[in-house]
Amino acid sequence: MHHDDFFDRIQNQTNVDPNDLQKMANAAEGVNFQDEAMVRQLINEVARMAGTRVSREKEDYLVHAIINNQVPLDFASLNQLFRD
Repeated sequence: MHHDDFFDRIQNQTNVDPNDLQKMANAAEGVNFQDEAMVRQLINEVARMAGTRVSREKEDYLVHAIINNQVPLDFASLNQLFRD
């Protein structure tokens, strides 16, 4: 898959601008994924960029999954994780 096609697909499925996605990826590089506060901040930033709200229950679930290394690595599963 061509690089631009990949980002177009993500934008179509998530409404996240490719430039924002790049900023998010750069910001995630410095995140300690064992630090709950940092993980919560990243989750809220991703939600803001996607124009969606994450309930406290969903945020807690995501934080637990990320801190415990239980996050799926494929895009479809990640997308479903945020939508449920």
